[in-house]
Amino acid sequence: MDSLITAAARALAAGDPLGALNRVALRGDAPALALRGIAMAQLGDLVRAKVLLRRAARAFGPKEAVARARCVVAEAEIALVSRDLGWPAKALDAARATLEEHGDRANAAHARYLEVRRLLLIGRLDEAERKLAGLDPAPFPPALSAAHELVVAGIALRHLRTKAARAALARAERAARHAGIPALTAEVESAYRVLSQPAGRLLARGEERPLLLEEVEALLASKALVVDACRHAVRDAGAVVSLATRPVLFALVRALGEAWPADVSRGTLVARAFRAKHADASHRARLRVEIGRLRTALRTLAGVSATKEGFALAPRRAREVVVLARPVDEAHASVLAFLADGESWSSSALALALGASQRTVQRALDSLAAAAKVQSFGRGRARRWMTPPVPGFTTTLLLPAPLPSD
Repeated sequence: MDSLITAAARALAAGDPLGALNRVALRGDAPALALRGIAMAQLGDLVRAKVLLRRAARAFGPKEAVARARCVVAEAEIALVSRDLGWPAKALDAARATLEEHGDRANAAHARYLEVRRLLLIGRLDEAERKLAGLDPAPFPPALSAAHELVVAGIALRHLRTKAARAALARAERAARHAGIPALTAEVESAYRVLSQPAGRLLARGEERPLLLEEVEALLASKALVVDACRHAVRDAGAVVSLATRPVLFALVRALGEAWPADVSRGTLVARAFRAKHADASHRARLRVEIGRLRTALRTLAGVSATKEGFALAPRRAREVVVLARPVDEAHASVLAFLADGESWSSSALALALGASQRTVQRALDSLAAAAKVQSFGRGRARRWMTPPVPGFTTTLLLPAPLPSD
């Protein structure tokens, strides 16, 4: 490897893409193409970066398997940043195996982190933790150690383990400062802001107040009966009942939870659950059926008692009932949560991350676009959607993740 290639590689490792380009911008050999591709990716020109990396991979000879594998890893990172979640995971896994076989442990670890970040993004937290458990960041350079801690913090945040997340972010901050890469430091600072912004709203006894992520964690661990409008579930200190697939029942229990300890009139419940302006005999009959189903679903947590005007919630073990609501009320909040990261998403990537059909996601995007909440660019398969982050709010509770275990 000649001196210019070595100098360009060092510049990229230090987060100086312009310095790297100054050395190899006019060269067309395989190593220079690869470095130019990485430099363009760092500068944000992801389309050009992908083209250069593919040219480099083709230009490397059959005996340069490690170099080709590094190109695959770099292209996978570009795909992740581009929110192209459909890129072939098998190709990245094969590249990682090649790098490990040839002793390039740092780039092999980077490939593993890309796998974990993709799993984290689409809500497969258990699988992400299993893959991360096999990595020891101790022998890695500071930049890679910071990436490791950011992934650890991301998993902890999604599991609502704020103490573990804060500790991981502190380690990431030290590693990023040691690495001296401004973009990495900015990423850590952005992750830190999640802990200091409202992550939800507490609705209780007719009052409302914002909650930080730590307060949400404490609420879910408390002895209160929590009607969780972020996960569409009801829980207390002993059990969790998911109503994610039963929207009518959840609408009823949320209305009852917001009014507790008072009751809710039958007309109000009909309007909330069935979206009917006036309750007729058929609505009242259906309400009785759904209340019966709600009693059955919540039998271990609470009862639903009839009153003169309507119905009231009666917790069995808890002394208090509260509603945990999203930071903002929005019909397509989950879609907005992903777009709020500031990256551009395709509808297919959003569908994969949300576990929904692409048609459902496209309808949500069209609705949000009509309300000027998102914008798109490009056409056909190249069409991407994005929106700036919602100021002052964290979207952790809008992303798909399991409820904290008891």
